[in-house]
Amino acid sequence: MVAAALVFFCAANLQAAGDEKNGHAYFTKAELPNMANILPAPPAFESARFVADQSQYLWGKLMRLDEERCAQAQRDAVYSMQTIIDEFGGIFGVEITKEGTPEIYSILQDVCASCDSIYSDAKAHFNRMRPYAYYNEGTIVPEKEEKHRNEGSYPSGHTVLGWTSALLLADINQSNEAMEGLLARGYEFGQSRVIAGYHWQSDVDAGRMAGSVLYQLIRNHERFIEQLAKARAEFAEKTAVSTSLGNVIRIDEAAHAQKNNSSARIYHLDGTPANEASQGILIQNSQKVVRK
Repeated sequence: MVAAALVFFCAANLQAAGDEKNGHAYFTKAELPNMANILPAPPAFESARFVADQSQYLWGKLMRLDEERCAQAQRDAVYSMQTIIDEFGGIFGVEITKEGTPEIYSILQDVCASCDSIYSDAKAHFNRMRPYAYYNEGTIVPEKEEKHRNEGSYPSGHTVLGWTSALLLADINQSNEAMEGLLARGYEFGQSRVIAGYHWQSDVDAGRMAGSVLYQLIRNHERFIEQLAKARAEFAEKTAVSTSLGNVIRIDEAAHAQKNNSSARIYHLDGTPANEASQGILIQNSQKVVRK
């Protein structure tokens, strides 16, 4: 019985760690640039620059009085792919599940799995004290305080996860409305770390920069390029009944291309010519069709 309980406990911990742990990172740590050589050093304590961090720490404490925003910051404190799915899914426009959207799920899994490696060396290098440790005050996530008390706070790893995930999801759903919503939520994901008391504002700002560097590198990875094409096609198929402006524009572009090339009457959503063997969502005679 004891052995069975231990197995159950370990399995539960593995699941709680997040499905991104089963993803395939695009790079090893050695293949990535060292952010300690790119980021500026964090503001020295008691320096003029540090005053801004102190001001934002007080702002974060005030934001805790907003029950809704405080609850959001507590949810954002759970570092996992499932948190990203739960918090960003409604804005993204399609429910992300392993079974229902396997391509989107897979690429998100791999991107999330890539995040740790871009910031860990910089955290160790700068070894900056966290706000709650500096002030010897509590946070809104007290159960994590001892675990992270002696862990460097610069740059913020949660911010890397939230910002990079937002960039990815906005790369799949490319409508302006979705992009605005996803990037705004990605920004708030980082601000949640200030509200929680776990990071200084400059930690969060550096986390966004690290996430942007990582995503730029990922976008040029051959495996990612193939995955992104499949994820976009899957998203388009799931939203085939949509009449959003983005889809209307693509139909018009395909119709215009057809007029200039009467021999090609089937097009992909991006306006490039297709053929009778092409599958997915296509434009045929200015009409959207699905071919499997």
